[in-house]
Amino acid sequence: MVDPASVPDRAPAAVLARAAVAAGYAPSIHNTQPWRWSAHPDRLELFAERDRQLFATDPQGRLLAISCGAALHHALVALRAQGWAAEVDRTADPARPDLLATLTAETRTPVTPRAKQLFDASSTRRTDRRPVSDQPVPAPALAAIQEAVTGRARLQVLTREQVLDLAAAADAAATVESTDPAIRAEMAYWTGRSERAGVGLPVGVLPARAPQTTVPDRDFGRAGTLLVGPGHDRAATYLLLYGDDDEPAGWLRAGEALSSAWLTAEALGVSVLPLSAAIEVAGTRQILRRLLSGLGHPYLVLRLGIADPDQPGPPQTPRISPAGLVEIATL
Repeated sequence: MVDPASVPDRAPAAVLARAAVAAGYAPSIHNTQPWRWSAHPDRLELFAERDRQLFATDPQGRLLAISCGAALHHALVALRAQGWAAEVDRTADPARPDLLATLTAETRTPVTPRAKQLFDASSTRRTDRRPVSDQPVPAPALAAIQEAVTGRARLQVLTREQVLDLAAAADAAATVESTDPAIRAEMAYWTGRSERAGVGLPVGVLPARAPQTTVPDRDFGRAGTLLVGPGHDRAATYLLLYGDDDEPAGWLRAGEALSSAWLTAEALGVSVLPLSAAIEVAGTRQILRRLLSGLGHPYLVLRLGIADPDQPGPPQTPRISPAGLVEIATL
């Protein structure tokens, strides 16, 4: 990714287009990248791309919206790294139901060290499904990650007893989804795509064997080539990302919160693994809601840890070319 600080001053139209391209590095469910940008001279419009929605796994579009929210935050990070403050309009438009947000580059602003740090983290971030090391997440880092979601969603750190409840919920969700032919077919499709397609999960990011952890990761239905060390998740911290409602606007905000937390964690050397299986099944989602004492709606589970330094990390997942995600509109 090009360092925006090295790019000469440009008009808002060029700056917005560059931000849309940078947003392509955002995480998404099964690396579906289910968004599309329309770049105008004065604004960026973010649309949900229904052709890449997981209709069996995610029929309501919850994880699609979270993925799009992550792309939205990545675009905002790229704008700040180019020295622009942006205004975001998330107002729903009944005439264009897939329009999720509109960004306008408002004013120039100094490029802060944190803006540069988060932008750099967006290109080095990986989804690491290996077990973490026995080194716990430092308390200051955990506090910074929690603070990063403020104003968008909330993070609840799970107690050891709650982690056991989470493990049971994840196992139950896996059992439910393993018996659904449509979900199995969907999983096979998104883990069987070639890297040339620019989407999906190649074998290089999937574990070569099931990690030995208390909370199971998703069974992808095939073994990958990512080496799995002897670690566990005993030193990991599990958190619930949640909010006050279970509606599309809240899901989009949750995606922005996920991106903010993840980029902050990456900058601090903390590995993040999102876990969504227990969210995808209605019954297990209610179990997670009880962990919140019914005072919020769970959007995603996050596992935080320090990656095993003796094991090679995963490669970056493939990306759709900018031409497939960013449409340059004309007046």
